[in-house]
Amino acid sequence: MEDPFQIRVRVRGYEVDTQGHMNQAVYLQYAEHARWECLLAAGITQAGLIANGVGPVALDVAIKFRRELRTGDEVDISCEFWWGEGKIFHIQQEFRRADSTHVASLTGTAGLLDLQERRLIADPHARFLELAQLADPMSL
Repeated sequence: MEDPFQIRVRVRGYEVDTQGHMNQAVYLQYAEHARWECLLAAGITQAGLIANGVGPVALDVAIKFRRELRTGDEVDISCEFWWGEGKIFHIQQEFRRADSTHVASLTGTAGLLDLQERRLIADPHARFLELAQLADPMSL
C-alpha cells in the first residue's frame, strides 16, 4: 500500500489559544484543508463536484490529541480514505510535527450528498472514481 496523501501547514499566531497551543477547532480546519487538497490531487474540484450535483459531507468526526502545536510549528496532515460498501466511507488523518512527533489523530465518517435530492449517494466510491483523474490520492 502506498503512503497516504499528506500536506504540510505552519501554525499561525492567530490560531493559538490563551495557553499558547493551537486551538482545538483549528485541527478540524486543518483536517478539512487536507481533505480538499487530497481531492484536488485526485483532480476533483469543488466546482466539478457542484457541476455534477454532489458534495462530500462529514457525518462523524473524532479527534485524539497527543501533543501540542505552537506558533511556527510545521505539521504534516495525512488523509487516508477507507472505502466499503454502502453510502458511507471512512477517513483517517494523522497530524505529525515535521520531526515525526505524533500530535493528533482524526477519524471520520463521511458520505457524498446528492445536492438536489439531499440524500446520500448509494455508492460514493464509484462516483468519486468517475470524477477523479487520478485514483491514488484517495485510494480509489
